[in-house]
Amino acid sequence: MSNMIGSTTSKITSKTTRVLTFRRRLTCSAAATPRLVPNPPDLIKWVRKEGGFVHPFVRIAESGPLGLGLVAVEEIPKGSELIGLPEHIPLRFPVTESDGGDESYYNLMNLARHVPEELWAMRLGLKLLQERAKTGSFWWPYISNLPETYNVPIFFSGDDIKNLQYAPLLYQVNKRCRFLLDFEKVVRHEVEDMQLQNHPFGGRDVDASSLGWAMSAVSSRAFRLHGKALQNGNSGDVPMMLPLIDMCNHSFNPSAEIVQEQGSGNPKMLVKVVAATDIKERDHMTLNYGCLNNDLFLLDYGFVVPSNPYDGIELKYDGGLFDAASMAAGVSNPNFSSPAPWQRQILSKLNLEGEQALLKVTLGGPEVVEGRLLAALRVLLSNDAETVQRHDLNTLKSLAIKTPLGLANETAVLRTLIALCVIALSHFPTKIMEDETLLKKGVSTSMELALQFRIQKKSVIIDVMRDLTKRVKLLSSNESLAS
Repeated sequence: MSNMIGSTTSKITSKTTRVLTFRRRLTCSAAATPRLVPNPPDLIKWVRKEGGFVHPFVRIAESGPLGLGLVAVEEIPKGSELIGLPEHIPLRFPVTESDGGDESYYNLMNLARHVPEELWAMRLGLKLLQERAKTGSFWWPYISNLPETYNVPIFFSGDDIKNLQYAPLLYQVNKRCRFLLDFEKVVRHEVEDMQLQNHPFGGRDVDASSLGWAMSAVSSRAFRLHGKALQNGNSGDVPMMLPLIDMCNHSFNPSAEIVQEQGSGNPKMLVKVVAATDIKERDHMTLNYGCLNNDLFLLDYGFVVPSNPYDGIELKYDGGLFDAASMAAGVSNPNFSSPAPWQRQILSKLNLEGEQALLKVTLGGPEVVEGRLLAALRVLLSNDAETVQRHDLNTLKSLAIKTPLGLANETAVLRTLIALCVIALSHFPTKIMEDETLLKKGVSTSMELALQFRIQKKSVIIDVMRDLTKRVKLLSSNESLAS
């Protein structure tokens, strides 16, 4: 665990927790051992033994910096079934009725109630920790193959967390670290003096480090698939850990896809992975983890995607900041700090005004400029209420619709956005060239990830500036032609 968690955890343990003699610790070692155990069971053999299917040409192999992955030892045609898991193999929480009933099960459920919905990975992580602690667990052949450590920011040193240089991600990392420290106290309090047969973790001492390991294992490997929730019996998206399937690494152009089947005569669900393309010999099998930005890839999976088309920069909608940007861009009469009543009405419709306003806006990604931000700028840099009100919000929010409020308005909007980019870039204390020089020197894994992350964020800003500058030049040329 990071210094932030590790040092605090040791203080909590030594000062406030009475460890019973029968307890064994569940810790996350800092050693470099890749798997939980040196020679784990053969995962492919286990899946087949339990009634699952694995294509004869599928093997587990090293996948460079991403660790182990699945590779084809011979060419596999498109449409071929690669892996199939029967219902009992996925690890999930809520668990099935057959796993429940005893006191330790209900105690685990009680712990899960302390976890907020946004940290759903921790709920399933509790089940993972329970099975890791259980002697003779059905899932031990799978769990023993899991990594011993994860390269996610909650395990970074304090300095490397700061080296991310991006406030929105720093906030999320610190939020998770605080949760783990607080939840450790909750777990210790709930299980204190609990009889061994009722203990959800078989008497083992669970600290912030092991909780972080479990949450990271789930967030980096679990899938949300269709299933039935235990509490209400209703169907919906249920987080599941899919042994072997979760060894497929990520690609926005994946070679495989997950398919769920549920036969009309058989209520048991079967999860399959099917080849989405022809997979050549020695090619790795990949799945698309989702159209996510690099914040989520690093926070949940522990890697950064270069030139990620879905990456963006998060800004807070603030009148003073936008006034400063418009003035820096040479735009006269900015109204961001004191909008007219008719402008405030439109801002409310954009959810940028009022008590429940969502003030987070983004630059980058497929939209280049978030629609709400673009519409707000177009409205606030216009003094013609009648012209504005002739357009619907979808028109004002679209960058594809050029100059809806006139050429002068659009030019002012784009220049203000470029100035915003300059301000956002200035918040990073280092330049891309400096970061690239540090990368070449050889640094720790966590520092390397921090450098890669902030390089990509700065690159997003620069790409947005280039895109908007081209648009300004095109508008200028159109204006010249019109003249």
